[in-house]
Amino acid sequence: MFGLGMPEIFLILAIALIVIGPKKLPDLAKTLGRAMGEFKRSAQDFKKSIDIETTLNDIETPDSDLKNIIKDVNKNKETGVESGDNTIPPEKSPKGPDTSANEPDSSAPKDPENKTEPL
Repeated sequence: MFGLGMPEIFLILAIALIVIGPKKLPDLAKTLGRAMGEFKRSAQDFKKSIDIETTLNDIETPDSDLKNIIKDVNKNKETGVESGDNTIPPEKSPKGPDTSANEPDSSAPKDPENKTEPL
């Protein structure tokens, strides 16, 4: 922690026992333990508040990016260009308009006796 080994800690405890006395040493240890616990709690609360603040800053950044993306899309719609649209419209495709959505699946066997739908 602070470079204190067992011999140094025992020396500090021996000096505290001589200076403070055996009657007041347990009360001092309780007080010191409570103060250390409160200090740790305060440090954890501070760390949580910093983490929350950082998270909020991270959340605000995509918001501005999203606004820029929406502006670009609206600008492209006004000029008639849609970014990322690489599909050919059905009326301009070489096969003609796409009507496969209206027709049943041609790969399914056509059995007049079978009344079940193909999977």
